[in-house]
Amino acid sequence: MLISRLLALTASVAAAAAQIKGFNYGSTFSDGSVKQLADFENEFRTAQGLVGTSGFSSAHLFTMIQGGTPITPTSAIQAAINTKTTLLLGLWISAGPDIVNNEIAALKAAIAQYGTAFTDLIIGIACGSEDMYRETPEGIASNAGPGVSPDQIVKYIQMVRDAITGTPAEKAPVGHSDTWTAYANASNSAVIAACDWLGVNAFPYFQVKMDNSIENAKSIFYNALDAVRAVSKGKPLWVCETGWPISGATLNKAVPSIDNAKKYWDDVGCSLFGNINTWWYTLQDTAPNPIPLPFGIVGSTLSTTPLFDLTCPNPKRLSRRRLQSAQQQPHGL
Repeated sequence: MLISRLLALTASVAAAAAQIKGFNYGSTFSDGSVKQLADFENEFRTAQGLVGTSGFSSAHLFTMIQGGTPITPTSAIQAAINTKTTLLLGLWISAGPDIVNNEIAALKAAIAQYGTAFTDLIIGIACGSEDMYRETPEGIASNAGPGVSPDQIVKYIQMVRDAITGTPAEKAPVGHSDTWTAYANASNSAVIAACDWLGVNAFPYFQVKMDNSIENAKSIFYNALDAVRAVSKGKPLWVCETGWPISGATLNKAVPSIDNAKKYWDDVGCSLFGNINTWWYTLQDTAPNPIPLPFGIVGSTLSTTPLFDLTCPNPKRLSRRRLQSAQQQPHGL
């Protein structure tokens, strides 16, 4: 009886985890001003109340540090507690070891300050984002900024694990998010081995060496996911960033528009939601100023009414092969 109960609990937790969906949230607005507690709360509540959909109650953060401070924990944590928003925490690691030390200090301070009210919301911890990509020829050619070597990322992952050991957050799975091309590079295999899960950032819009029209976007996305699966060593795959721009420059055959952003949501998003942990890019990125390449599904005024219909036309499921390769292990067991 005990074994059957444990198996049932594991299955229920796995099913719940597989339905995690949310958005990416930066620490500043488009004019560079720093987001405060009320700003994060407003964004999290807006995501939860979006017309045409439901369940977007998770936030992928990119830093543990409140803007304008050296090591103060981000106010997004208190906002998450207030709104019951789960968290994929992010530590920014491309700015050098001193900043990484500050990120870890902020993480430890947040655990001490908020305790289980915070740690119970943690889905995972992302140690870096696209740091390997920025070290590749493609990243260098696109002026993506400084990256981090694989051995250094492995070191930072261990530092995060050491920091949470003996705390209420010690069971939080630690991973890294990057592009499929970075994972497919054999020189980065040590990072894959060090991770509990692999975060995939995939944007067919930027695949300019392919026919990246919106009609081909879904196949390009899943080919990228399959490429990561092939080198994943059996690690769970989470989609940490994907989306389609609503306006901006055409890249090869990829045309930004509201109509194409909706088609990408319908074709890719609706096939992911409920199957794989997914954090969409993004809820809003044009407040208060417009930007050259916006991805936000909400315009410059924060509103639960999106720019396009978010209703998934038909419930879609991944193929058994893709679902088995991508779905995550139960969290917290």
